[in-house]
Amino acid sequence: MTKVSLPLEGGCQCGAVRYRLSAAPLMIYCCHCTNCQKITGSAFVLSATVSEAAFEFVKGTPEKTEWKSDAGNSRYGWFCGDCGCRIAHGQTPSIGLLSLRAGTFDDTSWVEPSGHIWTRSAQPWIRFGPDDILCDVQPTDYAPFVERFQSLGLF
Repeated sequence: MTKVSLPLEGGCQCGAVRYRLSAAPLMIYCCHCTNCQKITGSAFVLSATVSEAAFEFVKGTPEKTEWKSDAGNSRYGWFCGDCGCRIAHGQTPSIGLLSLRAGTFDDTSWVEPSGHIWTRSAQPWIRFGPDDILCDVQPTDYAPFVERFQSLGLF
């Protein structure tokens, strides 16, 4: 297995907004909530949970939008004002973590979800594997997701 080197870099579709991540993600997961379905225009979003302190924009100034999550939390999202690409989401008040859109990494070859959340909103054609970590709603304990991701030994 090839190790992933830090820092990780990525950005929006058009290249106007770029970021750098100086620490490994804690986990990667698929979220099937209705907010993520609408935001992505797809069945789920693939997110990397990252330390807010390890994340920085290095080019461009992202736009910001705010909403209430399916769990009732105050959320915000950064996106490119030119192409509309979502980059990352956070919570107000901050919990020190961001949900970085994993598809925005320059290299996505190593990206693998460690589990699925909000599965009660999953599209009926989604098929989960027998070993997948599943949570019907917002998990109260992400330890199994983090342990599964760390067991991959990517960093």
